[in-house]
Formats: sequence, C-alpha cells, structure tokens
Amino acid sequence: MSNEKRPTSFTASIRYDHRLYRQDVVGSMAHARMLAKQGIITDKDAELIGMGLNSIRQEIEEGSFPWKEDLEDLHMNIEARLFEKIGDVAGKLHTGRSRNDQVATDMRLYCKEAIGTTQEGLKALQAVLFTTAEANQGVVIPGYTHLQRAQPVLFSHHLLAYFHMLQRDRERFQDCLYRTDVLPLGSGALAGVPYPLDREFVANELGFREISKNSMDAVADRDFLVEYHADAAACMMHLSRLGEELVLWSSQEFGFIRLDDDYTTGSSIMPQKRNPDFAELARGKTGRVYGHLMGILTILKGLPLTYNRDLQEDKEGFFDTVDTILSTLGVFSGMISTLTVNTERAREAALDSNILATDLADYLVSKGESFRTAHGIVANLVRYADSNGKGLAELGLEEYKNLSPRFDEDIYAINADSSIASRDVPGGTNQRRVEEALKEARQILDRPLGVR
Repeated sequence: MSNEKRPTSFTASIRYDHRLYRQDVVGSMAHARMLAKQGIITDKDAELIGMGLNSIRQEIEEGSFPWKEDLEDLHMNIEARLFEKIGDVAGKLHTGRSRNDQVATDMRLYCKEAIGTTQEGLKALQAVLFTTAEANQGVVIPGYTHLQRAQPVLFSHHLLAYFHMLQRDRERFQDCLYRTDVLPLGSGALAGVPYPLDREFVANELGFREISKNSMDAVADRDFLVEYHADAAACMMHLSRLGEELVLWSSQEFGFIRLDDDYTTGSSIMPQKRNPDFAELARGKTGRVYGHLMGILTILKGLPLTYNRDLQEDKEGFFDTVDTILSTLGVFSGMISTLTVNTERAREAALDSNILATDLADYLVSKGESFRTAHGIVANLVRYADSNGKGLAELGLEEYKNLSPRFDEDIYAINADSSIASRDVPGGTNQRRVEEALKEARQILDRPLGVR
C-alpha cells in the first residue's frame, strides 16, 4: 500500500468548494490590506497580492483557471496560482491565518449572501400570493379540515395563510443572518495568532457585524449552517404544503384552478392528462432538504474541538439546499402568477349545504341554546339528512323543528355568503377583514424586516 499513489480524489474538495472562489478572494484581499495596515507586510506587497488575486478571480470567471485536483481544495489552488503569478510574495498572504479560519470565513460570507438571496425569493413569492389574492377577492372556496369540506372561506384568505407562513420564514432567515454575521478570521488554526492583527478592520472591510469571541469556537462552529438548513427545511415544508394544495385544486375531482401549461406535463400514454409535476417535485425536493439538515447535524454531533476534516462535508449538502430552495421559490412564483381560478366550480363546492353545519349550530346559539347542545342537535340533523339522502338545505322546516323548536324560517337565510360575512373577527375570512389583511400584507412587503 505504501507504494501506491495517495487517493487524493477521496480527500479533494475542489469539485464543489470552487463555488467559494469569490468569498475566498475577497477575504484574502481584505486580510492582505490589514497586514499592510499593521506593518506586518509592506504596502507594495499587499498591492501586488491584490493584483494577483484580482487576476485569479478574472481567470476563474472566464473559465481559464487551471484547477488541479492534486492540490485538493480551493485555497491551495488559488495560493499555488498566486505563486505562479507574483512569485514568493504570495507566501506572505498566509501570515496570521490558517485554512481553518479561512474556510470558516468563506462559508460565512457565502451563507450571508445565500440568506439575502433566499429572502429576496421569499418576498417575491409573497408578492405573487398577495397579487393573486387581491385579484381574486370575493372568490369563495370550501375550507377543509381532515381533507373534508369544513366551512366556506374566501380564496384570498386561504392564499394569505401562505403569505404569513413565508413571512415567518423570512424572519427566521433574518435571525440566522444575525448569528452568521460574525468574522472568524484571525482565529488561526485554533488558538489565535502571534501577530498584531486588526480583526475589527477586516470585519469592517468584509461587512461583518462583529468578530468572534473565542478562537476555538470560531474555527469549529457550523451552527449557522445548521440554522440555514433548519430554516430552509421549514420553508420547504410550507412550499410542499402549498404544492399539495395546488395538486388537489388542479385535479378533476376539485377543479378549483388550472395551472399554466408551462407548469404541467403530459402523460406518455394518456393524452388527456395534465400532470402537476412542478408542484409534485417541490414535495419531493423537500425530502432532500430535510436530509441535508440531518446530514449536517450528524457531521457535527461527534466532533471534538476544534477543526476536524469531517467539516469538509458541510459544503455539498449546503450548496444543494441553497440551490433547491431558490429554484423552488422561483418555480412557485411563476406557477401561482400564471394559474387561473375556476370561480364557479369553487363556489359550487362551497355551496354544499352540509358545509354550513357549524353555522346552524351558531344559529341555535343565537336563539339561546348552549353551543355544546346545539352541536349535538346539528350532528343529529346531519345524520338524519344523510339517512334520507338529502342535504341540509333540502330539509323542510318541520324536519328542522323535530330536532329543535328553536329553528324557524330564517334558517334558510344561512348560506356560504352569510357564513363568510359572520366571521367578522380579526384574522377571520369576512370580506372586510380580508381587505384589511391585504392592506397589512402590502405594508409587510413595503417595510424592512425587523420593523413591526
């Protein structure tokens, strides 16, 4: 075995960590400027290093950079190329830092950008939900519990439920940003460095809120990645739930909406079918994001301080989670903005008289009955109607009165519209309350996160 070539492909990370090249270059340039400011290297050396790094970034972006797997990672590839470009001065760049605090800095910079882009995607989808809700005010659909028709609601009220789910997601990512926005550079391999570094200067140059407090924690910490994965998992759960609703609503059994052809596919043998594949894939992709969350937790659970090579495995899952959530948010924005609502079919389903059973119980309460007794009366009424093959609206007044003398002619004034109108409480589906909710949603979209 000693004569065999070392299997660098197993330890190499360059095939995926090259995505950190911008963060690595920017971090190295800020480090070089700080070294010069502190008199650790000369201004001329720092300028030469900066020019070399800029040239390397240009090569990478043009696709001409000579990546070498035997150098294993992004950092060594860039450092080797810098030596080729500027000579021995390149060796001064690594003064006062380790790959341990370097990669931790790169990952935090990348995560900060990912959080911002994710929040933008969330806000864009919120705006689409808001616009669609606003355009469909007055559209009535059945609301469900246990996937059984429960009570009539406004379609716009239903969409705004997802608006607020996504708002919580945006706020969770904002919380994640606060803890990600900490500079580890200057911690060295684990114990700090024996040079008079100005870490606050580097933090300011790179846009970090503060510097890390403990060098050992700084190089070993990946909690910010755990948070991003957890926030992404919660967000994907919300998108999966919305995807399931779109699948149901667009089915022939429901028929409440029609998805645009760009977001459905045909069957290979059944020409009549329009499969909601994009919504279904969102449900499936949620599982891979959950998996990456469990992956990072498993990587970290057994690691002693400080850096261990296991931490190299934090990147692929993270990059895939970022790619997955961003693409899914984009698809949902397009899918919802182009769907059409079958208002008549939705209203017809909401006119099912049995869906008004709760309203009948409330009616009896308004006549002086206790709610629990009223609930039992209406339950018996529903069983009676079912056994006679009727809907509640088809029952005669005497049939109502047989179960409670409190029923009167005004029972027939109860319908889907009156049911919706009666939910006149903050957060309810009453038309006026939903109009207020739309105004509030617009204000949420217009104000910065964190302002309440």
